[in-house]
Amino acid sequence: MTIRRMDNVLIVVEDLDAAVAFFTELGLDLEGRSPVEGRWVERIIGLEGVRQEVAMLRTPDGHGRIELAMFHSPEPVRPEPRPAPPHTLGIRRVMFAVDDIDDVVVRLLAHGAELVGEIVRFEDVYRLCYVRGPEGIIVGLAEELG
Repeated sequence: MTIRRMDNVLIVVEDLDAAVAFFTELGLDLEGRSPVEGRWVERIIGLEGVRQEVAMLRTPDGHGRIELAMFHSPEPVRPEPRPAPPHTLGIRRVMFAVDDIDDVVVRLLAHGAELVGEIVRFEDVYRLCYVRGPEGIIVGLAEELG
């Protein structure tokens, strides 16, 4: 076997505090937050002069993680158009299973999130929606039915 697990997904943000607040409201636990810089990180990501702050958040089951990074240098590059629509090439969303989609949406809206479309029912299996959070991050929510 070549893969043991998916460890984390990285999301680069401008406002780390807002992104951490959004994902902790969603139910992730903040594992830690620290500055990251030095030759080792420059070599990994192929950029010179890297200075960033990173926050690692863990899903309640302990198996999934979201890594949030805010670059102080070099200056981050913005995708266009902003916010990018759901059909833009590249990673577009992260999906989370939730117990009560209505409750989660209300709590995220209070943090400035917005529904991308609407909450829909997929057969008798799921209720689903996309929510756009800080930095235009799209988060999918899935509530299992039955």
